[in-house]
Amino acid sequence: MDSRASIALGALLLFAAAAARADDVASNSLRVGAYYVTYHVDAEDITGPFVPPGVNIDLKSVVTPYFAYVRRVTERFSLELAFGVPPLTKTVGKGPAELGSVPYNGQVISTARWFAPTLLLNYYILDESYRLRPYVGVGVNYTRFYDRESTPAGDAASGGPTSIKLPSSVGPAGTVGLAYHVSGGFNLYASYSLSRVHSVLTADTAGVIRTSHIEFGPRALVVAAGYSF
Repeated sequence: MDSRASIALGALLLFAAAAARADDVASNSLRVGAYYVTYHVDAEDITGPFVPPGVNIDLKSVVTPYFAYVRRVTERFSLELAFGVPPLTKTVGKGPAELGSVPYNGQVISTARWFAPTLLLNYYILDESYRLRPYVGVGVNYTRFYDRESTPAGDAASGGPTSIKLPSSVGPAGTVGLAYHVSGGFNLYASYSLSRVHSVLTADTAGVIRTSHIEFGPRALVVAAGYSF
């Protein structure tokens, strides 16, 4: 984790501790739902030996289960630790229809899974007497990529079996959402989140190295139910 992310994370935790001391009432919540994640990819064209201009990538949307632990620290503030079951994300070729005689544009050229916990400090605009409460949040996202594999189509486009590296990412995150109190400790939630996830793709084909800097631009729509205790 870089120094800026460490400072941001420390500030969130210090705020939560101070707020908890200022408000004797505190509660815990567990949430379960679904993430619908779309990507707004901004990637440099892939560069390296034998790569023509305009070779790029895009990612397919995914749906995965969502889980969160939320700590109420005051009537208006809460800390949320959210994460999803690591989904299989498919990377597709973007640019030329073919590389040589090999189909490229629109082909699934690689796959990867990512684990991306996010810590958010949420502020509720209305107090707890309202059943429907909008909120906004800011925080820090950590994304770790693993199970990175080139597909047969990717190997063909690269000229042979290819290994892929994607270093982990730390960046800011934000969310806007609605919480609806059903009854007792039961609540419903809907939110829309975005985060900055960036990495450097390195593809190694028998010592031939190709690279690209990638901003993944994930956007996550969450629908969930929760129980407070």
